[in-house]
Amino acid sequence: MVIGITGSSGAGKSTVCEILEKKYDSKTITADKIARELSKKGTEYLNEIVEKFGNEILLENGELNRKKLANIIYSNQNERDNLNQITFKYIKNEIKKQIEQSDKKIIAIDAPLLLEAKMKNLCDYTVAIVSENKELQIDRIVKRDNIDRQHAIARLSAQHPNDFYIAECDYTIINNDLLEDQIDMLMNVIKQ
Repeated sequence: MVIGITGSSGAGKSTVCEILEKKYDSKTITADKIARELSKKGTEYLNEIVEKFGNEILLENGELNRKKLANIIYSNQNERDNLNQITFKYIKNEIKKQIEQSDKKIIAIDAPLLLEAKMKNLCDYTVAIVSENKELQIDRIVKRDNIDRQHAIARLSAQHPNDFYIAECDYTIINNDLLEDQIDMLMNVIKQ
């Protein structure tokens, strides 16, 4: 069973995936980790990004300058669309490969852009993870990505609101004190 986990940045997707691994022995495939792996120096994916955005997005050692690229794409919708167009095909192929190679009964795909990348068809179920506390989300992004508050707010503003994820997904989990109970309820429903 493949469960697509999506939602805006800092909503708690990783936390949900950790609980699924711990309690339900699932495997997590993380789209952001795949993107990091695929963008290593010398890869086809990085070469394509450099072709589109130029050498200024590289560090002196030839590695991708993630902060510089993030600043470009989070301040310009067209540039974000350009990057997504390149990224989606590589990530989708790698996720398919990892699903096929997994021996786990439950696989969770942690992908903020699951819907935009048209990966819904890889999933048996899709789950929107939403946070009702915007301040907490901002704090999580600042800590996790080591960026300032202003960049975290810009990042969240560039993403879909909770309503989008709720409307597009099969189920919704609200990241609050009852998070684990909601995951248990969801698993009881979908494992039948």
